[in-house]
Amino acid sequence: MIHVLFVCLGNICRSPMAEAVFRHLVQEEELDSLISIDSAGIGGWHAGNPPHHGTCQVLTEKGISHEGLRARQITPADFSAFDYIVCMDEENLAALTKMAPSGVQVYKLLDFAGHLAERDVEDPYYTGRFDYVYQLVEAGCRGLLEDIKKRKIAS
Repeated sequence: MIHVLFVCLGNICRSPMAEAVFRHLVQEEELDSLISIDSAGIGGWHAGNPPHHGTCQVLTEKGISHEGLRARQITPADFSAFDYIVCMDEENLAALTKMAPSGVQVYKLLDFAGHLAERDVEDPYYTGRFDYVYQLVEAGCRGLLEDIKKRKIAS
């Protein structure tokens, strides 16, 4: 089993969107018995809450389930429990790098979408651009899935 954790600041906009999109892609490829998916936030301000209504709206429009998603804060145990810890921007990367034990690799989602000029997934909590963020998240998730299939599943 390959364990993937998506992380953003509060776990109500970007990382639950990525969790839902990635789960949808994994299910479409019938790989859900091989890949487990979760999301968390750097901070715990929204712990227990469902995703932001903007995230829910764009996911619903795209036919992607967000059922059962609830915000939680990342824990020290997550760094050993997950094979891929994937964050949304440079700020998240810096925070996670400080928290992570030595040798733990943290990725940015758009590292898996090299064809895009953007390197960070902006926070729609502040910008309101949920549709644009969805486009970035989907591109990153597709690239991540391809990377996992090449490096982990094909071998």
